[in-house]
Amino acid sequence: MFDTHELGRRPGALQRLSRSVAAPKDLGIQGVVGVPEGAPVELDLRLESVMEGVLVTGTARASAEGECVRCLEPLRLDVEAEFQEMFSYPDTDDRGRVKAEPADDAEDDEDRLFVEDGLLDLESVLRDAVVLALPMQPVCREDCPGLCSECGARLADDPDHHHDAVDIRWAALQGLAGSLQGGEKDDNVSGAEAGADEKQEK
Repeated sequence: MFDTHELGRRPGALQRLSRSVAAPKDLGIQGVVGVPEGAPVELDLRLESVMEGVLVTGTARASAEGECVRCLEPLRLDVEAEFQEMFSYPDTDDRGRVKAEPADDAEDDEDRLFVEDGLLDLESVLRDAVVLALPMQPVCREDCPGLCSECGARLADDPDHHHDAVDIRWAALQGLAGSLQGGEKDDNVSGAEAGADEKQEK
């Protein structure tokens, strides 16, 4: 929460803030990359009072963690997200009490953000900005070669890694050739043994 009481409601009034806040839960793309819960998020904010409310312009900086989509190794990357959002003043009566909104107006206000008791809640704005700034497919480096499709070895660790390609159309013939060669060897051995027996008999 950020207090706007010092800013006041005079249109054109400005306030600049720099604040470090703890990252909320699930700040990122679930299962892919995100800012760990409780990690510091550095905020530089510009609050400007306008007729309708408070215009918030800011930058968020944090360190995100995840894993490379190519080689599955853990990675860490710096994220910087910019955002701008209008926080509207709620309608009040002459005594400063918030007016009840008609049903139709209430539906329209579902997507609007409001200044509540002079306070701004930036969590939803921060979450949207950070998610948009994060890569959908993070990589440990731009030229990461990934994993071997046959054995799963990390190719960056062994650039010369390869497997001898075997055409599956010839695989059965290679097996047949191996069995024939084995049969010929057995015949040769049997023939040699028979010749030795004949010599002994003579």
